[in-house]
Formats: sequence, C-alpha cells, structure tokens
Amino acid sequence: MTGRYPAKMDDKGRLFVPAKLREALGGDFYVTIGANGSHRCLTVYTAEDFHTMETNYNALAVAKRSGASTLIFAFANRCVPDKQFRFPITSEQIRWANLGQEVMIVGRAGQAEIWNSEEYAAFELENLSPEKLLASLEEIGL
Repeated sequence: MTGRYPAKMDDKGRLFVPAKLREALGGDFYVTIGANGSHRCLTVYTAEDFHTMETNYNALAVAKRSGASTLIFAFANRCVPDKQFRFPITSEQIRWANLGQEVMIVGRAGQAEIWNSEEYAAFELENLSPEKLLASLEEIGL
C-alpha cells in the first residue's frame, strides 16, 4: 500500500476506501489505534496481517503481553466496506487520532494509516528533509 489520499469522514463516522487501496485491503480489514513516532494515527491492517498479529500475541507468555499491545486489540474494529466502499471509524478511534472531517489516508508498505489532516501535514514538515529521508532509506536497507 502506497500513496496519500485526502478523504472526508461523513456525519456517521465513515470513510471511503480509496480505489487504489481496495484490492490491497481485500473484502474486510481491521482498523485500530496506532502511532507514528510521537504522532497519533490509526493503522489499517489486512485481515491476514491482523490475524498474524493475534497469533503472535497469543503465543507470547502472559507476562510478556504489554498493556499497549493489549490496547491495540481492545480498540480494533473489523471493517467490511458497504456498497459505496465506506467503512466505519469508532468514536474511540476518532478521539485517539483526533480526527475531524478532513483526514489523510497514507499507505505504509503492508498497512495504511489514517491521520488528522493537519497532524499529517505537520508530520510531513517534520520529516521531509534530505537527512531524514537518507536515514530512513538506510534503516530499510537501501
């Protein structure tokens, strides 16, 4: 999943799945709380990736299950888009990511993120420098 997609949340807390992400996400997917650095956002996982996370979490010894990882599952919402390709965002998720009507959906390799548009613009400004881009490329082995 790649790209940036401005979107508007409707009055019922639903977002439209951008056409370029529909095939990658599949028929159903999961939305839960997330973070990117010190910024709050929502993370969108394919059903397959979410079930892998569940399996990995359940394989951990109880003592190793952190409170934060528990909350990722507690705030998760299984989404099945309607005929207009809209999917719901819960009120708890909206509060966590401080979402308003204007949001940015951002592809992030195998996942997507849903951001408050203003917060995402600040994130871009903070990270869009040659030095940070080069450091990021080095981190992923390029």
